[in-house]
Amino acid sequence: MPKYLIETRGLTRRFGAQLAVNNLNLMVPGSGVYGFLGPNGAGKTTAIRMLLGLIRPDAGEVRLFDQSLLPNRRSLMQRVGALVESPSLYPHLTGRENLEVTRRLLGAPTNLIDEALESIKLTKDAHRKAREYSLGMRQRLGLALALLNKPELLILDEPTNGLDPAGIHEMRDLIRRLPQEFGVTVFLSSHLLSEVEQIASHIGIIHNGSLLFQGPLSELQARQHTELTVGVKQLEKASTCLTNSGWKIQHSAEGKLRVSANSSEDVARINKLLVENSIDVFHLSLAQASLEDIFLTLTGDQGSERRAA
Repeated sequence: MPKYLIETRGLTRRFGAQLAVNNLNLMVPGSGVYGFLGPNGAGKTTAIRMLLGLIRPDAGEVRLFDQSLLPNRRSLMQRVGALVESPSLYPHLTGRENLEVTRRLLGAPTNLIDEALESIKLTKDAHRKAREYSLGMRQRLGLALALLNKPELLILDEPTNGLDPAGIHEMRDLIRRLPQEFGVTVFLSSHLLSEVEQIASHIGIIHNGSLLFQGPLSELQARQHTELTVGVKQLEKASTCLTNSGWKIQHSAEGKLRVSANSSEDVARINKLLVENSIDVFHLSLAQASLEDIFLTLTGDQGSERRAA
């Protein structure tokens, strides 16, 4: 197996004046789950469409299994399964019949249908029409279609989008099982770090088309730091006071300040500084920053993405 199942070199794509993907250099190792994270509109889907050869880059190269994509797309795609946005299903056919259509197109053995249904826990509902399926069941059937050719690489674009909490939990458990039970490497795009961090071994974070971070999840976790949340009545005055004294601050969505602090001694110094400058303090709490906070800091969005998540 090559070191990287997906490798892009300087991948770039524009739509008119908009730079959707900018000099993207992905390195996705074999085995495990690679979480491709970014806010909505960050360029995730455009990048995925280029990985699958659905659109061509303006510059750069896509390599799958250490082979260039464009001259070898047909042979490489036989080793790849994909679920991009909503699955394309025939609503008047049953779940099993939908799989049968794809099986015939692939020329795959008939026994793979039962294996695919079992893998996504849909065997008992295989006789039902696809139009009777819930959104979560349709997503699972789409995943079964993607697994039907026993791919080495599975590319999923926002597979939990629109699902309720139970559906998200179900899909997360399915994806978590895939590398170990089926030997497939999963490339998963999402805007929800809280979900991806439960299943991913590696992370790539994209924003405005550019890659901001790439590496093992443990490396991102190492960036977690302790911070102090400060609640004050005179927000701007406190911001100026702390900044002028050398403290690094951020404004939180709740109208408080987040200050990089490492110890209870730091808390005491900050509190003393504010009080001495006639600033009324009504809240102090010291805690470790979450991975979601790191993600939001990297993407430069402290408000809208937190509300979306």
